[in-house]
Amino acid sequence: MNRFLQQWGEAAYTTVGFFWMALWAFILGYAISSLIQIFLTEKRMQQTMGGGGGKSVLLGTFFGFISSSCSFSALATSKSLFQKGASFVSSIAFLLASTNLVIELGIIISIFLGWQFVVGEYVGGILLILFSWLLIRLINPKKLIKKARENLEASSSSSMSDKPLTEKLRSQESWAKVGKQYAMEWKMVWKDVTLGFTIAGIVAAFVPDSFFQTLFINTGDGQQTFTFLTLLEHVVMGPVAAFLTFIGSMGNIPLAALLFGKGVSFAGVMAFIFSDLVVFPVLRINAKYYGWKMSLFILFLLFTSLIGASLILHYGFDFLQLIPEGASKDITEKNPFEINYTFWLNLIFLMLTGLLIYFGFVKGDKVKHHKEMAPKSPVLEKTLKWTALICYFWLVVGMLLKFTL
Repeated sequence: MNRFLQQWGEAAYTTVGFFWMALWAFILGYAISSLIQIFLTEKRMQQTMGGGGGKSVLLGTFFGFISSSCSFSALATSKSLFQKGASFVSSIAFLLASTNLVIELGIIISIFLGWQFVVGEYVGGILLILFSWLLIRLINPKKLIKKARENLEASSSSSMSDKPLTEKLRSQESWAKVGKQYAMEWKMVWKDVTLGFTIAGIVAAFVPDSFFQTLFINTGDGQQTFTFLTLLEHVVMGPVAAFLTFIGSMGNIPLAALLFGKGVSFAGVMAFIFSDLVVFPVLRINAKYYGWKMSLFILFLLFTSLIGASLILHYGFDFLQLIPEGASKDITEKNPFEINYTFWLNLIFLMLTGLLIYFGFVKGDKVKHHKEMAPKSPVLEKTLKWTALICYFWLVVGMLLKFTL
């Protein structure tokens, strides 16, 4: 019993430490995302994304890069762009870029996994878009695209105000909306992040290496060389693991670091990170938007693309000798609370959070702001909410155990 209580304390300490290490990056990323989403409107985006050629794909990728990293926000925005005239391929490019190429995700990955994985994330995100574009051109699903547009026509709306940027920058109302959008960013992800970081702590403290060696074959014992079939199994099991722990792209990163530390291949870890759009909640939302046939086609498109991208990344990085040698294995041994740059950055960005909340809810308390989100299952949302609250109880008790036993 005493052993279990000690592991509980270690799990809670690891979770809180992980979050403290990443806090400033979350704040920076969501602050930048909020600024961009208020000062750059969907109307500006959809006007330039109507074609199916390289230019519209490039613009879709760029607009995704500067948008929110939340999967549900990305689903709603890509649907809205497609509904208002953007091509299907540019909407897919936007969706993939907004969940794989965003700034905050790169910062979090650099903290937990290192620069090689950041490069892999951004290069892999581009590969995902290129593979998807190629598959769409080869398959040419005109009937599916036409049917998807028909499904969306009934709820089409064209009321979008678009003030000049200079006017927005001088407007107190716009800065109030930035503050409210920043709060919405946290509201969208707090359950996923809480659950993801808590699971990471539990896995680090309780789950033996043998479990990962069963799930991902030929891992452990400093294994650095993998056969093609082993890598293929890893990139298929990556999405399976993400499906079992669906917690969004940001919350998945500490788990990805633990997987790499347990000996999972570079390709398997990248596939795990890329998998936030091939899980059941996303499949269900796309079906509600576009119909089940299109939803399954998008699933096929993304799953096929992530397998190809992950394998190419692994062999490319291996050829260039860029695959890290398990540096993330020491991540749970670091002291996350020492007085270093992380401590001071957290203090600075916590003050920035206070300033944004002041703009949004004190000076701008009467300003209304709403952003469309993908429809979520009430049952799933309630389950996630209560699970997150249970996580907080687990963490509070665990921290007490950590410093009393």
